[in-house]
Amino acid sequence: MANTHPSTTLKSPPTDARGNEIHNEILLSSSPDCGELFSKLEYVRLKVHNVLFEPGDALKSVYFGNSGMISILTVFPDGKSVEVGLVGKEGFVGLPLLVGFNTASTRAVAQIEATAFRVNGDTLLALLPRCPALEKRLQQYSQITSMQLSQIAACNRLHEVHERLARWLLMCSDRVRSNDLPLTQEFLGQMLGTRRSSVTVAAGILQEAGIISTARGDVKIINRKKLEDAACECYGMMQQQAREWRNGSQ
Repeated sequence: MANTHPSTTLKSPPTDARGNEIHNEILLSSSPDCGELFSKLEYVRLKVHNVLFEPGDALKSVYFGNSGMISILTVFPDGKSVEVGLVGKEGFVGLPLLVGFNTASTRAVAQIEATAFRVNGDTLLALLPRCPALEKRLQQYSQITSMQLSQIAACNRLHEVHERLARWLLMCSDRVRSNDLPLTQEFLGQMLGTRRSSVTVAAGILQEAGIISTARGDVKIINRKKLEDAACECYGMMQQQAREWRNGSQ
């Protein structure tokens, strides 16, 4: 019997001028009117701990995340730092430039090996008036980032370390699209702004519950549903708000 199902063709993702596949969600949703920008993108590979910029640096270039994960850190005078944002293929690094601020106030560093598309800041600003879809998506991403920052600030003040750890692991997993996260407990403590010993206890709670497993330099999510249950309500609140905004803008 002949096959009566219609044939389907998988559509390849768009590429930059050099043939690198574009997975960044902001660029993909803006692609119909941003062909000129695609020709200006520079594909870069970021190793773990590669710094994109430090507080006070001029924002000469900005980045569209394409894979992996970039952390945004607040840095204190004594050298300590606390993570205030995560960027994966959904996001953009260099938001101050969009509102006329030419220097960074935070550190941006690759925490999981990543790729990104870099573009000159002045070039992006010159192209935005001709790319209204991209301009709108960047404005929306800026607002979602601000909402998440406010929620995380409240979370760090009110919730237990194991709840915050569960929330943070979910956010990491969302950005890298994987349950295997190459993260050390020392790094987790730095990101959560707490002692390594506290992270060890928190990770132990989640591991004993069969939610995660940990090895040297690696965390694996075993049961995502249980991890969501173990996380504080902040993760669900951020997800719901972002979803409502995105649905309302369509």
